[in-house]
Amino acid sequence: MSQKILATVEASSLKTEVPSFAIGDTVDVHTRILEGEKERIQIFNGVVIARSGSGSREMFTVRRIVAGEGVERKFPLHSPKIAKVEVKRSGVSRRAKLYYLRDRVGKSVRLREKRDETATAEAAGKKAGKAGGRKPAAAKS
Repeated sequence: MSQKILATVEASSLKTEVPSFAIGDTVDVHTRILEGEKERIQIFNGVVIARSGSGSREMFTVRRIVAGEGVERKFPLHSPKIAKVEVKRSGVSRRAKLYYLRDRVGKSVRLREKRDETATAEAAGKKAGKAGGRKPAAAKS
């Protein structure tokens, strides 16, 4: 009974258009900031290292390096303060949480980029064309 009530209350605070991004993606998080009576948008750029929670309590963690120091921020996914989440680059990850990136420095922090399906299909077509052009060696008697 109480779960149904909670679900109906939470439904009103959920965003209709939830941005689609995954762990390992490099994203720009556009946050609304109130300064006095003015509102401006500040962009936080980094790699998504974790997602947690569900429903209106869903959070995601973004990590970036600023002046050689790691900075992490947790954002509520359905918050009205989040204007938009823009995916800049999709990274390949084999884990649900990328906390191991906290120990890394320099180029080892980078993740491999996820390839588009169209680009891989074209590359596979080119490889198949090259393999068929080769003739077998003549048999010696």
